[in-house]
Amino acid sequence: MTDRPEAAYDENRDEELRFLDPEPRIHSTARLKGCRIGRYAEVGERVILRDVHVGDFTYFERQGEAIHADIGKFCSIAANARINALDHPIGRPLGHKITYRPNEYFRWQPLDAQWRGERAAKRVTIGHDVWIGHGAVIMPGVVVGNGAVIGANAAVTADVPAYTIVGGVPARPIRRRFSEAIAERLERLALWDWPLERLYDAISDMQKLDITAFLERHETGSV
Repeated sequence: MTDRPEAAYDENRDEELRFLDPEPRIHSTARLKGCRIGRYAEVGERVILRDVHVGDFTYFERQGEAIHADIGKFCSIAANARINALDHPIGRPLGHKITYRPNEYFRWQPLDAQWRGERAAKRVTIGHDVWIGHGAVIMPGVVVGNGAVIGANAAVTADVPAYTIVGGVPARPIRRRFSEAIAERLERLALWDWPLERLYDAISDMQKLDITAFLERHETGSV
């Protein structure tokens, strides 16, 4: 019996083996309608998403909800968070949904298309690398900047600047996550747009280096 020759080394195959399947992981109990879900994104148990764009690597923990929202990459969304909470026409004689979804109660009474359009126009925009804590609520039309942190059970009624930590009801700034100078450098570095290969190689530095050392090492792009 002759020996079998060793398989030729396949560099491309070796590259592929470093990365798991990029298809989004969507739990069987989640409900999605009109959504676009990015690579490596995760949608947990009983999450409800309608008209939501979810960026790469972003994940929703259980029982979260979002509607009419654009969510960036690498966002961490804890359980029971609510993005773009339901609005009601409280200026009408009745603020109840009977005034804009009368078709649920009566025949020949159509859905209020104008109200529905106004509601859809109040999109929420979430930047990249945003952490939204357990039970937080983000109201219609709010913009949350890159790198921001929303505290647990916060009610966010106004825009949140990038790299700012907010909390409370209504949510107010607590402190900056990083100094303005560091935040500006992170914005320029834009890790969320790095190719998988570069992210893979930088993981060890993310774990071991402080933020200044990490920036100094990776800003040149020659690592």
